Amino acid sequence: MNSNSRVISTIRLFRTSAHPCSYKKEESAITVFVDPEVRIDKALNSKLSELGYRRSGAHLYRPDCDNCSACISCRILVNQFKFKRSYRRTWDNNLDLVAKVSSTLNESEAYPLYKSYINTRHQDGDMFPATPEQFRAFIKVHTQETRFVQFYRNEKLMAVAVMDELERGMSAVYTFFDPDESKRSLGKFVILWQIRAAMARNMPYLYLGYWIKDCAKMQYKSSFRPIEMLVDGNWVLLK
Repeated sequence: MNSNSRVISTIRLFRTSAHPCSYKKEESAITVFVDPEVRIDKALNSKLSELGYRRSGAHLYRPDCDNCSACISCRILVNQFKFKRSYRRTWDNNLDLVAKVSSTLNESEAYPLYKSYINTRHQDGDMFPATPEQFRAFIKVHTQETRFVQFYRNEKLMAVAVMDELERGMSAVYTFFDPDESKRSLGKFVILWQIRAAMARNMPYLYLGYWIKDCAKMQYKSSFRPIEMLVDGNWVLLK
């Protein structure tokens, strides 16, 4: 038994009942999550990220569906990442943005951006419509190692990245941005920023959460190469 598995054996896990899947409308989903009474520190978050868990607000969870294994954890190999021409173009298109990193987030400023993003880009998801209560539970609840990266053009907030620092990487928890600025490719830009942040910290991985092969909204993740997928408990390089 490796050290990560030993961590799992010392904490209680709970399993939800079946509920509608957010990504496959014809499927039901089941989730395993860590005892909410357990404090999420860097060590626990790191070890469970390596096992395919993901943080959402105050919870660490992973899919555990009976009849589907489409959700696959993925992570970018930061040290081997190359900025190809399209990435450089995206980066250059956003050179006018200023990133401010903080351990807190101003709700009165960030919530309107979050609401606009959810209500425009995710009308078919279970987070629609956005509410202040949802924002607080999903975005504002954080760990000691969480950083909120806020991207401004002059005084206008354009994007927010919620990012957890792990022992051997960074976890891109969630990103929301101005849905009217599609020409900027802000989602990709924020990932590029996080890759550079991980490089600056000598972190080998940037965890991107779950990837689903047939989900159009997740295809951008697999465009970042090299990337590893967690398959049958092993991290495998996607070819």
